[in-house]
Amino acid sequence: MNERNLRSTAPSLRDEAARMLMRSSFVAEMDLHEATVVVDAMRPLFVEAGTVIMTEGQSEDVDYMALLLEGQVRAESASQMPGEEVVISIIGPGQLIGEMGILDGEPRSATCTALTDLKLGILSRAALRGLVEVQPAVAARLLLAIAQAMAERVRESNRRFRTLLRVTRALQRELDATHAVNRRLLDGQDGTPRR
Repeated sequence: MNERNLRSTAPSLRDEAARMLMRSSFVAEMDLHEATVVVDAMRPLFVEAGTVIMTEGQSEDVDYMALLLEGQVRAESASQMPGEEVVISIIGPGQLIGEMGILDGEPRSATCTALTDLKLGILSRAALRGLVEVQPAVAARLLLAIAQAMAERVRESNRRFRTLLRVTRALQRELDATHAVNRRLLDGQDGTPRR
């Protein structure tokens, strides 16, 4: 990873990153100055399409998050079937990736792969701690924005779970009805009930 921060990149990218952070953190009500302070603590990272950014279960190098500035990322999780993944979401510009890791340092909960070339702003846990010490109000707003992003993902997961539950129940009713028809057909073949 490149060790420079976003301040040393093109000013337009820095400004756009700050505006994206402001839009993605409307609950935190971060203003342009505060968003710029956070962006200045980030390091730029350019990633080629097809690159796996983080892997589900990865326990090393989990102490950072990224603000997606350009491109798209696919977040997926392993299913019960080996080799089959479930796409959780497609992440676009202005969204955060890996924000749980910066908070708890636990293994990654999903695999994130670059669908296109990406421009990211990387914020490490050390940089976040520096913000907490030097700019506590800005750090508090950033943490509120992270909490908001995580809450939105939990709500979306809950919506998907409810949909999956409805589909599962409908399939179970269909299977029960099919089983009842099959039972009647089998019972009618020789007149003796089958168990």
